[in-house]
Amino acid sequence: MDDVFFEVFAKDIPACQEILRTILEDDRLIVEEVIVQSSERNLYGRSVRLDALCTLGNGSKCNIEVQRSDRDNHMKRARFNASVITTRSAEPGERFQDVLELYIVYISEFDFLGGGLTTYHVDKTIRENGMIVDDGLHEIFVNTVIKDGSRISDLMSCFSSKDVNTAEFPAVTKRFRELKSEGGASAVCEVMEKYLEEARIEASAEAKKSERIQAIRNMIELEVPREKILKKYSLEEYQEAEASLATTL
Repeated sequence: MDDVFFEVFAKDIPACQEILRTILEDDRLIVEEVIVQSSERNLYGRSVRLDALCTLGNGSKCNIEVQRSDRDNHMKRARFNASVITTRSAEPGERFQDVLELYIVYISEFDFLGGGLTTYHVDKTIRENGMIVDDGLHEIFVNTVIKDGSRISDLMSCFSSKDVNTAEFPAVTKRFRELKSEGGASAVCEVMEKYLEEARIEASAEAKKSERIQAIRNMIELEVPREKILKKYSLEEYQEAEASLATTL
């Protein structure tokens, strides 16, 4: 299950709730709302990956991320996402004791921690006595590759299957079948096309920026006065061009 497919999949609250009840081992857990990356309600920006940011019945939040690429520092990625979500969720003047309770559920196709486990709960501990310290952040790393016979492992098999049909996870099965229908496939394609268009726009903007920096470099090399260059280009662009010239000397 790739991240785009999961993003559309996660819009279904019952399916998300079934996933979190299984991974967090809480059969009474309630998911009240789900925000995904492409949602108009996403106030967190593109810097943080929101495959599914769930608001739970007790007011805490849980961000589910599905990661297929192994070309990253996954621990630092999870830490960054947690810090952005925490910061953006805080109200001005909020007391630290009121900072939200946050769960990070990180699902990958590989056992990057190398312990041969399906599930890893990463806790803060005091080195001197091994006591766990609760600061409100809970990180759970789950993978689809290790099969240990647990219920979580059975759930992860759904993530790596082309077809899901299991009575153990009825909401996940129902949602999977919906997205395999013509209407569901169209929804997945729509999100994919949106991301492709965003990538094209970003690439175009980056190309235009490179052209402007190169133009400034050319003018500096031709000894055009700085004041004249700054009439058309920003100081930031000028400084970037100047710095790039310095590295080539």
